[in-house]
Amino acid sequence: MELTFNDEHRLLRNAALDFLKTEVPRERVLEIDESPEGFSPDLWSQMIRLGWTGMGIPEEFGGSGNSLVELGVLYEALGEYACPGPLLSAGVLSANVILEAGDAAQKKSILGSIAGQGQIVALCYTEPDYGWGAENVSLPATRRDGGYVLNGKKLFVPDAHIADRLLIAARTSAAAAPEQGVSLFLVDKASKGVSIRRHNGWMSDNLCEVDLSNVAVPASALVGEAGNAWGAIERARDRATAVLCTYMGGGARRVTDMAIEYSKSRVAFGTPIGTFQRVQDHVIIALNDADSIKWTAFEALWKLDERRPDAPLAVSMTKAVASVAFPRACEESHQVHAGIGSDLNFGLTQYTKRARTLQHYLGDTAFHKKRMAKLLKLDQAEAASLPTQPSTGGGR
Repeated sequence: MELTFNDEHRLLRNAALDFLKTEVPRERVLEIDESPEGFSPDLWSQMIRLGWTGMGIPEEFGGSGNSLVELGVLYEALGEYACPGPLLSAGVLSANVILEAGDAAQKKSILGSIAGQGQIVALCYTEPDYGWGAENVSLPATRRDGGYVLNGKKLFVPDAHIADRLLIAARTSAAAAPEQGVSLFLVDKASKGVSIRRHNGWMSDNLCEVDLSNVAVPASALVGEAGNAWGAIERARDRATAVLCTYMGGGARRVTDMAIEYSKSRVAFGTPIGTFQRVQDHVIIALNDADSIKWTAFEALWKLDERRPDAPLAVSMTKAVASVAFPRACEESHQVHAGIGSDLNFGLTQYTKRARTLQHYLGDTAFHKKRMAKLLKLDQAEAASLPTQPSTGGGR
């Protein structure tokens, strides 16, 4: 794998950073986060015009067909600015689920709308029995009058309240293996029996609760074949997970840079605090964490682009790393900043909030270590010993 960006990557990164520096300063992020919907239609429209909504969609379906590594370059920049919006949930996760599971007509219609018009499709996957495995999908879809009826609850669904349509994972049949019997349904958010509530609390990504009460959908709402959606969901989740990790890596790098700059300017006892060994320890740990996310994420994206058989293992490795490293990098930066870091207007908390939310999204460290063990055919004890953090050196 080539570990340096080429000229095209640098052009993409610089263009994204120029836009984000102007349009998404920390004051704007705080304003969007604290708005009633946590969403800026104007910013979303700008992203559509820039073509970002179609980067992960093939040209034949209206997108620009960029590689996953190129997507990672963009999302790393987005993470550096803690940029809010449904770009990942709609333009990467939901788009790839439809790309993998949908028939030709569904791909052409839905993917074209996401790429060209910025239609927001929210994947409703997790339930009260929270988890990202097939065994965690239990919401039933019952056959009735030639269609289906959905009943149940989905929790922690990003962007459902601002979505145009919901992509709902449901169980159409019971089977010996949980991977069998999972289906996908595309449901209009305004359908009778659908209610959506945005979760309150110190969370990012507009997490929502979606209640489905006798929601009747036609057979045409089924995406792909009934009962055979799990493989498509898992492949799409892998791509979205690796892209998400570049966002987390960008955020980790920014909080590290904030700590470095503050350690140079903050003076205590007549000297910059960056000269104190304990402050240096915090910075080094955060820097190691940021680098560990970056390079495991781009390795996973490269392997996915190259269709290497060990790509799923690389994806789970980077998410296991990122779910530990991004929150810890934020904590280390808070240690350096002390009181000022907790001021919402200062900007550090925007990253901490995202780190705490994203460490669980698309699977936490425990989920991905378990998956790695399964892929490597290890037992439970060996799985627990899998490393998910870099060595920081020294005696800590």
